[in-house]
Amino acid sequence: MSFDGIVTRAITHELNETIQSGRIMKIYQPTETELVFTVRSNRQKHTLVLSAHPSYARFHLTDDTYHNPKEPPMLCMLLRKHLIGGFIERIEQVSMERIVKFHIRTRNEIGDETMKTLIIEVMGKHSNILLVDEEQGHMLDSIKHLPPSQNRHRTIMPGQPYKLPPEQGKINPTELEPDEFLKKLDFNSGKMDKQILGTVMGFSPMISKEIVHQAGLGGPDGLKEVYRAVRERLLNHDYSPQIHRAEREQFYVLPLNEFSGEVEEFDSVSAMLDDYYSGKAERDRVKQQAGDLFRFLKNERDKNKRKIKKHEETLKRSEAAEDYQKLGELLTAHMHMVKPGDELVTVIDYYDPDQSEMTVELNPNKSPSENAQSYFQTYQKLKKSKQVVQKEIERAEDEIQYFERLIQQVESAREEDIEEIREELREEGYMKKKSASKGKKKNKPSKPSPESFESTDGTLIYVGRNNKQNEYLTNRMARKTDIWLHAKDIPGSHVVIKDEDPSEDTLLEAAQLAANFSKFSKSSSVPVDYTQIRNVKKPSGAKPGFVTYDHQQTLFVTPDASFIKKLKK
Repeated sequence: MSFDGIVTRAITHELNETIQSGRIMKIYQPTETELVFTVRSNRQKHTLVLSAHPSYARFHLTDDTYHNPKEPPMLCMLLRKHLIGGFIERIEQVSMERIVKFHIRTRNEIGDETMKTLIIEVMGKHSNILLVDEEQGHMLDSIKHLPPSQNRHRTIMPGQPYKLPPEQGKINPTELEPDEFLKKLDFNSGKMDKQILGTVMGFSPMISKEIVHQAGLGGPDGLKEVYRAVRERLLNHDYSPQIHRAEREQFYVLPLNEFSGEVEEFDSVSAMLDDYYSGKAERDRVKQQAGDLFRFLKNERDKNKRKIKKHEETLKRSEAAEDYQKLGELLTAHMHMVKPGDELVTVIDYYDPDQSEMTVELNPNKSPSENAQSYFQTYQKLKKSKQVVQKEIERAEDEIQYFERLIQQVESAREEDIEEIREELREEGYMKKKSASKGKKKNKPSKPSPESFESTDGTLIYVGRNNKQNEYLTNRMARKTDIWLHAKDIPGSHVVIKDEDPSEDTLLEAAQLAANFSKFSKSSSVPVDYTQIRNVKKPSGAKPGFVTYDHQQTLFVTPDASFIKKLKK
């Protein structure tokens, strides 16, 4: 990925065409590093996301839905106070840097018109979002604070004057003519991509390498022509938003020849960025929040795998149970041949058609009768242990399946799903229950909330994102005639179509959801079973989320994440 100065220029231009003069209607802050604005412009509502995430910093229009906290953070309340009802006068990129200013005309407490600037700095782990009072020039607040003790070049604190980050001595490509560009390069030093990167403002390593790649063996003239073409595209705002689909996806707003694989083109820069970043920041947060939970589930699963291995060794020994019974019977039949103190006795094996001889080991300290009884006792012990061990193996296999389901659920969980998974583990006795604080009223458990989707023909489809949601969806929400789907024989979500006779398209789309929210979400041709809810049963004593079903039919689908996103209600 490369959210560089060129991408910043492209999205800034697009936003000026889309939401310039728009009115800010709503502001909320779903996470510590993200802000979401609802802007009304040209009789349309747009959702603008601004992110200072250390890995996914960006700004663009979005179709994603974001969680709105019940209690807004302090920064969010400050932004609402100063910006709600304000109009976006213009959106300005600082030179070709990854710094953009939203100039907003608003009114203060006494109704006087005033100007505020919302600044987003897209700079990796140093990314930030700041609110500046234009008239006074000082910062009102920011997502991240930077005291003088951490940075002597500039202070990011409320009340301090806003200063741009130090310049790096690069030249804006809109001002750098192709001939001058060529003069800045030393062709004897080599590493042309690094020289371009160190010379041209807003260029990332990716576009610098691309210019060298497209120039090929053309030498100075080749570089000059490729640079000229890139510069003309920037001057004319001629962009081609695209994502290169490969093991490691890449997005950019100019054509890239260096990367192979499927290329998906987009109508707008926002659509491209929304597709690329969708869910990434949330998955990153979930991964951090659920790191200990994920390790716990893997440890429990692996513990049961080791248990099975140990039981299988015991089972292998118990396979010899009938041999001990045979030895006891042969010794009983030949008791007259055993003398006190004997360690061995050779007997005729009556079970062998050839009546061959075999040697039976004895304990010299025991009588012949006691030796025979010892063999019979060993037989009974091994026979009983075989039955016990087989049950233990079955129990451990059930546990493994249970933890595999939970691991799959954590891997695809939303933030709100994680606590429900923890609560389930407490209820099942795998984790300690939370001790209620003294004098604190115990909160009533909230009702599970399966995720809702809408098929292309408008039919409602629900997806359980964890066992609590699965059970609530299948046993409580769904009618007996609704259609139930699940990826065949693998951990995955319960999916319900709220219709007893859905169209073929709706059935295939619901099957896509079932495949996507399963262990085989990255596979092709995933088998998905479907049947009516009346045919789905939870066995007595079964683990949460486990069901059996019959009268099913099977579809084969390939999950398509971009299509599934369009079904999100």
